[in-house]
Amino acid sequence: MAFGRRKKTKAEEPAAAGVAAETAGDVQDAGAQDSAAAQAGTPEAAGPYDLSDRPSEEGYIDLGALRIAASQGLQLRLEVEEKTQRVVAVTLDLEGSSLQLQAFAAPRSETLWDDIREQIGKSVSSQGGTVDELTGTFGTELLAKVPAQAQDGSKGYRVARFVGVDGPRWFLRGVFGGPAAMNPEAARPLEDVFRNVVVVRGEQPLPPRDLLQLRLPRDASPLPRPAAGPARPSAPKRGPEITTIG
Repeated sequence: MAFGRRKKTKAEEPAAAGVAAETAGDVQDAGAQDSAAAQAGTPEAAGPYDLSDRPSEEGYIDLGALRIAASQGLQLRLEVEEKTQRVVAVTLDLEGSSLQLQAFAAPRSETLWDDIREQIGKSVSSQGGTVDELTGTFGTELLAKVPAQAQDGSKGYRVARFVGVDGPRWFLRGVFGGPAAMNPEAARPLEDVFRNVVVVRGEQPLPPRDLLQLRLPRDASPLPRPAAGPARPSAPKRGPEITTIG
C-alpha cells in the first residue's frame, strides 16, 4: 500500500472541494453522452459506518477520523494544508479512478447534505458548469460538469460525482473522479470502499462543518481480517511513501 502526500494552500470546505481538476476526473468531449441516466437507481448502501457499528480495527487502515478497508491495488494520497501541515482529505486511487474523502463535524439533530448540495451547485455554476441531481447508490447524489480544455486543445468538461452521508454527529463527503464518476461498472470497486468506510467522530465538541482530524497511519500494513466470512484481498505490506507534490 503506497501513500502520497499533497500540499494544499488551505483546507477545503465541503461546498466546493473536488470540483477542481485534481479531483474532478478526466476531460470528456463536449458532445459525450450524458451519464445521468446511468447513475439513477435505488439507494442500496448499508454503509459508511459509525465507529459504534464497526469498533474493530481488523482489516482497516487507521487514518484517525477515517478507517479505510484494505483492498488489493488501493493507493492512498493524503491532502495536506501547506500552512498548518494538517491533513485535510484523503484521495483513494483504484483501477484508474479516484475517490476523495473528507469527514466533518455535524449537529446532533440536523443533517448537512441538503445544504451542501446547494452550495456545490452554486460553486459549479460560478465556474460555468452544470449540476444534475440524481438518485444513486448512496441516495441523492450530484453529477457536476465543469468546462475544461482537453490535451489536444478541444473543448470539453471535467466531471465529478458527489455523494454525501449524514451520520451521528458527522458528515462524510465523497467525490468520485475518472471513469467512476460516470460509469457504474467502473464505480463499483470504489463504491465498495466508500461503503465500508468507518467514521471515528470522537467526543470532542466541534463547530458544525469543522474537518475531523486525519493523520498518517501508524502502520501502512493492514491488520488481518477476521476468519469468518469471505476474505478480502490485503494490500502489499510496505511502509508509507511520503511525497510532496507541487
